[in-house]
Amino acid sequence: MIVAVGSDERHETAYAACEELRRRGCEVRLFGALEEGAVTRWSAVGRAVGEAVASGSCASGVLFCWTGTGVSIAANKIPGVRAALCADAATAADARRWNDANVLCASLRSTSVAVLVGMLEAWFATAPSVEPEDRAAVADLETPPSKR
Repeated sequence: MIVAVGSDERHETAYAACEELRRRGCEVRLFGALEEGAVTRWSAVGRAVGEAVASGSCASGVLFCWTGTGVSIAANKIPGVRAALCADAATAADARRWNDANVLCASLRSTSVAVLVGMLEAWFATAPSVEPEDRAAVADLETPPSKR
């Protein structure tokens, strides 16, 4: 599985995500400050990871900025992306389950490496719900408001 990992700054938490993903057997594609010579603005990093996931070149994404908010906003501008700002493993699992989230966003400021590892464990251990109501809610995101 190829996972896009982006950050607007070089930080131990972002590098720990790359290490943990590789430990799990994932191929990691780097974006933003993690990629030599790339644009590092949170808006550009969020968009680039979102586009990689939406295009199918990456199965999912992991994004970081100081609060996690900026990259989640930017990624969610890309059609087909469901980026979730998470602060713990339970939220990461629930975002996968109920929202079929495909990009995990986290704060560099407040996410410890231990918490991040727990979030990644929960993220990859949880499948999207197959319950009709949950699938309908996700489908609503793909339907223009005028057609609902």
